[in-house]
Amino acid sequence: MRRRRFLAGSVTVAGLAVAHAVPSAAQAPMSIDAAGTLNDTAALLFYAADMGFYEKAGLHVNVTTLNNSGAISTAIASNAVQIGSFAISVGALARDHGVPLVLVAPAGLYLSTTPTSGLIVAQDAPYRKAADLNGKTIATRDLSNLSYFGARAWLDKNGGDSKSVRWLEVPDTSAVAAIKAGRVDAASISEPALDDALAPGDIRSLASVFDAIADRFLISGYYTTEDYAASHPEIVRTFARVIASTSAWANKNRAITAKILAKYVQAPVLPGSKRATYADELRAADVQPVLDVLLAYGFVKSALHAKDMFSPLVPSA
Repeated sequence: MRRRRFLAGSVTVAGLAVAHAVPSAAQAPMSIDAAGTLNDTAALLFYAADMGFYEKAGLHVNVTTLNNSGAISTAIASNAVQIGSFAISVGALARDHGVPLVLVAPAGLYLSTTPTSGLIVAQDAPYRKAADLNGKTIATRDLSNLSYFGARAWLDKNGGDSKSVRWLEVPDTSAVAAIKAGRVDAASISEPALDDALAPGDIRSLASVFDAIADRFLISGYYTTEDYAASHPEIVRTFARVIASTSAWANKNRAITAKILAKYVQAPVLPGSKRATYADELRAADVQPVLDVLLAYGFVKSALHAKDMFSPLVPSA
């Protein structure tokens, strides 16, 4: 009953909009529409397209870019696209509310040795510790993204109070302007916007907030619906194989991927900038820390288990 009520129309949960699912339209064999956001963790979609990896595998992929994870999850649920890349947190929130999304491939992997997200403030701002931001305004891309959950966890683990903060949804690329205009006091953003923000010297990093979640965890992955996976298993398996091989290639070819990413985000990717590391396999141990944070903050009603989010069609550990 709960699932039927949720799917009856559009619902917003912590910034996540999920629409009623509709039946799949007839599609040409081995052809799909896929969507991702314009950031480093979702960029495998673009690399595989530019390098011709999809076509080599006999798969035609129409790639669309959307502004945030919620928009992509909505597009998948409404069959506007069949596969999309977005945060693990968004997929977990959807499943907790009865929307049958499943992970078919991993995307960006967070490693504390190479942090790719951070909480930034103006260079001359008085904020030096978590408690200094109590009662302040912090920008984040959206309220279902790991930049938001990571920032909350960091504040609370380091003497701050995330409940006292006013959270404002601002695109990563607009965060610096919002700080300089005084609309926000800080922002939790990710690469490639993070390096761009820090490069001029008038913005500094206060913390690598993702460390408050875990030293290693999966930031995002590629999702589809259970129905689509069941009715198009070969497409899903082929897509997953292409993403896995693209992950291995991208981790070894930073110079090439920097040029491709810069073309899509329409901004330079600085030489030597910290870049996302990509996972080559779905691992429960990489997903569970995110699910545990969601439970700790009461954003999901009951404990979620990583393996339950994986499509049985693809390899996992």
